[in-house]
Amino acid sequence: MTDKRDCCLVLLVLNEIDGMKACWDQLPLDRFREVVAVDGGSTDGSREFLAERGIPILDQNVPGRGVAFRVAADASHAERMVFYSPDGNEDPSDIERLDDLLLQGARLAIASRFAEGAVNEEDEGLFRPRAWVNRALTHFANYAFNDGGGFVTDTINGFRAIRREDLLTLQTTVKRFPIEYQMSIRCMHRGWPIAELATIEGQREGGESKALSWPVGKDHVKVLLTELPNARWFKGHARAWS
Repeated sequence: MTDKRDCCLVLLVLNEIDGMKACWDQLPLDRFREVVAVDGGSTDGSREFLAERGIPILDQNVPGRGVAFRVAADASHAERMVFYSPDGNEDPSDIERLDDLLLQGARLAIASRFAEGAVNEEDEGLFRPRAWVNRALTHFANYAFNDGGGFVTDTINGFRAIRREDLLTLQTTVKRFPIEYQMSIRCMHRGWPIAELATIEGQREGGESKALSWPVGKDHVKVLLTELPNARWFKGHARAWS
């Protein structure tokens, strides 16, 4: 057997017992140096499920997905990190493929729901509000911040990989869902290479989505407006992140 990847697989968990039961046997847990779960306060048996399988659980003193990313980065000792939500939406077979993109030179790797050959969960419907909003926000981000890199098709999906030190260098501030959007924008601003793979987004397994359309969409717009002083047309005048 080859050596384990110097990578931490981060399971982002908040009442995901149904999803974990459905995907657990497909997760490449033995291929990673570290596997941790960041739990936002589950009450549905998720914590017990993880504990029974020997998965370390990191608790959040402050709720929010962005906080979970930083909790994992602070606790990890691995070089790279893959963030995975075990809710049924994300394809376990893409976990190692995302890490491979980092090994091939990417600074950020994203499982894209909108790249050629990808499938997102709204594709079968005529009315696709979430997909339309995601695409619009992605186009704005590319237009404002992507100076010379290839077009990034999915700036928002949380199924992604990044080097631990790079995540810390980005100095993210978002506490909730738009953490991924802020990461993508700040990587674009720095000119870091971003790689994507086309993913097949499944249907959620049990429970309700934590990403409610209106508040989450509003938060993404707020992130976009906050980051605009660093748009590429202001290059030379924009503030720089250390």
